[in-house]
Amino acid sequence: MKYISPFVIRQLFVLLLIVLTGGLIVKEMMPYLSGVLGAITIYVLLKKPLAYLLSHGWNEHLAAVALMVGSFFAILVPLVGLGFMMGSKVEQAVNNSEEVVKVIKEQIAKIQDYTGVDMGTQIDTGAVTSWLSDNLQGLVGGTFNTILAVTIMYFLLYFMLINTDRMKATLFEYIPIKDGNLRAIGEETSDKVKANALGIPMVALGQGVVGLVGFLIFGVQDPFFWAAVVTIGSMVPFVGSALGTVPVFLLSLSNGDTFQAWGILIYGTVAIGATDNVFRLYILKRLDDVHPLITLIGVLVGVPLFGFIGLVFGPLLVSLFLIILKIYKNEYGREEEKL
Repeated sequence: MKYISPFVIRQLFVLLLIVLTGGLIVKEMMPYLSGVLGAITIYVLLKKPLAYLLSHGWNEHLAAVALMVGSFFAILVPLVGLGFMMGSKVEQAVNNSEEVVKVIKEQIAKIQDYTGVDMGTQIDTGAVTSWLSDNLQGLVGGTFNTILAVTIMYFLLYFMLINTDRMKATLFEYIPIKDGNLRAIGEETSDKVKANALGIPMVALGQGVVGLVGFLIFGVQDPFFWAAVVTIGSMVPFVGSALGTVPVFLLSLSNGDTFQAWGILIYGTVAIGATDNVFRLYILKRLDDVHPLITLIGVLVGVPLFGFIGLVFGPLLVSLFLIILKIYKNEYGREEEKL
């Protein structure tokens, strides 16, 4: 009769304790996970500026505070402004959603007259309104949780900046991974974070600026709002700038401004679409190219979890999951290590 080794039993017991306590911590931290991810993201972006300031004689505490203040005005202030602008417009869209859906149905009816295909009778205006109310407001909601997550983010970020060497030593001490693999994973994580946190927003911002130029040229009402919508849509693969240009096209048609409508549609397809490829070629390729599927899945996961900032943190979470899989493969998946 075979017996289980006491060593194996003790090891399994310790692993069970790790999983249970770790799961409990993650469960309670989930509402504030965006703050933790945000701290990691900004820390990666500020590592080189921090090293530069320290090499020029700055006190580590002063350097950390200066970089945190700079990141607040460079990152959070624009995001908060965009969130408030989107929030007011989303509320307005929800309040007038039935009228918007009716306009869309009118345009579909015109297409139906040309094609002879019945497409408009299946659209339930009330159901669409309910969906808009339930989902669009959630994109910009959770103000208290957002403020708390930002507070946690900067609290963690401060200690990460002033204790960089100690934090690295702690990671090497507690994470049960070989040092070589841990260094390689750390470098890859840094590249992925830069690509998601810098590359994707920079490409989206570039498309938003190009979109703003077009909206101003064709005299679209609320051009800055629609440029913001183009910016957000550009972060979502397979959706892209159409999130901003198609609604403007439909609204312009409904107002009888055919030239403006088709001008925006053509401009969005040709100009904004072309600049998307150019920006991705010169920005993402220089950082660390992120596969569109990673971005798409990240957005689908990130927005329900984190709200508006999930557009950035969602792809980060998916990239982190893939990195963990690579850790497992490097540690346990090689045949020569099994022999």
